[in-house]
Amino acid sequence: MVVISNPFAVADEIKIIHSLFEEGLSLLHIRKPDFSELEMAQFIHQIDLEFRDRIVLHNYHLLAEDFGINRIHFSEKERNRIHDFPARFPKPCRCNFSTSTHSIEDFNSLENDFDYAFLSPVFKSISKENYEPKTDLFEALKSRKNHKTKVIALGGIDSQNIQKTMKNGFDDITLLGTIWNNENPIKQFKLCQQIVLSYLQSQV
Repeated sequence: MVVISNPFAVADEIKIIHSLFEEGLSLLHIRKPDFSELEMAQFIHQIDLEFRDRIVLHNYHLLAEDFGINRIHFSEKERNRIHDFPARFPKPCRCNFSTSTHSIEDFNSLENDFDYAFLSPVFKSISKENYEPKTDLFEALKSRKNHKTKVIALGGIDSQNIQKTMKNGFDDITLLGTIWNNENPIKQFKLCQQIVLSYLQSQV
């Protein structure tokens, strides 16, 4: 299960992030589009060293080496713009790469460089206004040809639709608004985590 940081500052954010990791969060995507490089470095510096291997950087990728982070995320625009990907990273680069897609055609056409990709929006977004599906991604997933890259659901995921999302072919889910817009983000995370675990156990 993946959580994306709130793009804007949140009260007690670092404390909440530590608690999420302590509760078993697999990956935290740090997406702070308005941060300067210095602000990003200061933000990462506050996160305990023991959790750095579970951080994924969306911006200022070259900070990854400074902080011992080996997970890098590319937006769709970045992926399409960078022709020498992943050659611009130091060799040997033991980085794990992820990216964002918004159609099954884009997902199917990904190179093998990516461990997983977000496919969004699955449902109407909780955190973004007027951001909702233009196509039925559950139906679209029936045309999946790329099985080397994990497909992770993003957009409007909450405790009410997690099971439906997993049943319809997604490998995992991403939480954003359902965590950061909740009065008790940790309680909400644990609820969603339990739903995912119960579903996965039922498939064994």
